[in-house]
Amino acid sequence: MNKQVTLDNVHKRLLDNLKTGVVLLDSKLRLRYLNMSAELLLDISDNKANNTFIGDVLLGAEDDIQELREAMEQSMSRTKRSAEFGLKNGKSILVDYTINPFEEKGELLALLELNSLEHAQRINQEASLHNAYSTTRELVRGLAHEIKNPLGGIRGAAQLLSQENDSSDLQDYTNIIIEEADRLHNLVDRMVGSRKPLEIADTNIHEVLERVRSLAEADPACEHITIETDYDPSIPHISGDADQLIQATLNIVRNAMQSLNADSSSDKDKRIIFRTRVVRNATIDTLTHRLALKLEIEDNGPGIPGELQETIFYPMISGRPDGTGLGLPITHGIINQHRGLIECVSKPGKTIFSIILPLTKNAGKTG
Repeated sequence: MNKQVTLDNVHKRLLDNLKTGVVLLDSKLRLRYLNMSAELLLDISDNKANNTFIGDVLLGAEDDIQELREAMEQSMSRTKRSAEFGLKNGKSILVDYTINPFEEKGELLALLELNSLEHAQRINQEASLHNAYSTTRELVRGLAHEIKNPLGGIRGAAQLLSQENDSSDLQDYTNIIIEEADRLHNLVDRMVGSRKPLEIADTNIHEVLERVRSLAEADPACEHITIETDYDPSIPHISGDADQLIQATLNIVRNAMQSLNADSSSDKDKRIIFRTRVVRNATIDTLTHRLALKLEIEDNGPGIPGELQETIFYPMISGRPDGTGLGLPITHGIINQHRGLIECVSKPGKTIFSIILPLTKNAGKTG
């Protein structure tokens, strides 16, 4: 008896560590077990799903359910690519699935394997973004070096001219040269980003967000914007650099404020929402973290143009005529230093930036 319980626990742990969603069905297509990946994918717990007919979980799936039923009747394995199902939470999922019927102690059962295509696409997209960002960053660093050398010479020459000329008119001109050279130097430094190592410490993400909220609300641009919070109070401290995380999230919030204020086509209430949640089995780069923090910054502005959504984290890409295109790349760099992930989903009336950070010690890079 004890041995059987131990084996069951081992099997459950093995299944819960799979990235593939695994569902055990009985002969009437009722859910008998879901592993952790299936719970996350279907947005339902194993306990709540117990003995629920699969058609009550996967909505609008009549044809696929008929195929599952036929596979059970014929005791034949079947696979379908790119099946789309609706869920009770209003979202939809895109999966490849395989059903494998089998008999256990005279009872007909089946294993349904669900592979999320969106999950795979997100990992590929993040890897592509990371590679492109790294390449662009090296290009920018090289370009910055080439710009700063002659810029220093221009500034030095202007200083010498300023010292040798007593004419106030000429002084005005040389001061303009010096000021503009300094402005360009600062712009180049912002393009390159800080090389300063992170100061990692136990950090309360809600204290970070409250600091960001106070800074944003003190800005006149926030006068007609409401900032709301939806925090999960159970989230533990993370390992991070509080000042850098404040900078990263503040960049997103300022972009949201500018987008909301530029939207003259709507008279609805302008809102920004800070939301925190714990997520399980989060894949960041090539690592899977059992627990991670998910921070969302949502606004109800006009959204990001479709042609910009793939490149918003690249330097010098901006949807505003007066924008420098540096805020989001800096944010991406900070989150990347924390071994985290940042994503954006946007449509008119709803833009969500999602930051995922591991809930583990020593999560940040120090170099």
